[in-house]
Amino acid sequence: MLAFLVFAAEGAADHGSQTPFYVAGAVLAAWAVLVGGIGVLRPAFADGEGVARTVLAGTAVLVGVTIAMAIVTAN
Repeated sequence: MLAFLVFAAEGAADHGSQTPFYVAGAVLAAWAVLVGGIGVLRPAFADGEGVARTVLAGTAVLVGVTIAMAIVTAN
């Protein structure tokens, strides 16, 4: 992850700063892998209404932040 951030920061000098978008996208992707992995290992983990709402809310927030960073950092 650190190497990715360093690479993104180096590229920002030439193409404008898109680092916030890259970071938000990486966090969203990591969240998707985490939730998917937990879902495969424990299919009943989101059976509870509270857990399901928390996962959905967290996903919605991360998607919103990623979209916002894409808009803000667009050239």
